[in-house]
Amino acid sequence: MGRPKNCITVAEAKVLQKNWNDTRAVDIERAMGSKDVCAVTFNIDQLQQFIDYVKTESTKQKIDNPGIRVYFAAYNDKESNKATVFLNATESDDGNSANNYGIDPLNLGNDKWPPKAY
Repeated sequence: MGRPKNCITVAEAKVLQKNWNDTRAVDIERAMGSKDVCAVTFNIDQLQQFIDYVKTESTKQKIDNPGIRVYFAAYNDKESNKATVFLNATESDDGNSANNYGIDPLNLGNDKWPPKAY
């Protein structure tokens, strides 16, 4: 398998991460009074299982081209108040498509701690 067309270079990724750190992480840290996570890791098998689940359930719903949207989120309980992400199925691969609430989202990746820039 070759490189997917939407891949970016490591240098481009570093610029994007730096932009986020310079324009958002500072304000988040100031508001929270501490650093927050800046990355979430999902196991490859976990991601593949979720992709397969989305494809299977979407087919049952007669959705031909499902997408997966990444949402920024945050915990707010006695265990954590840190950021996270969850992956949510959509009704198409169009960026404006509706969420597919008939498929449960994926969460519980591993947050990098302490946070370190890419």
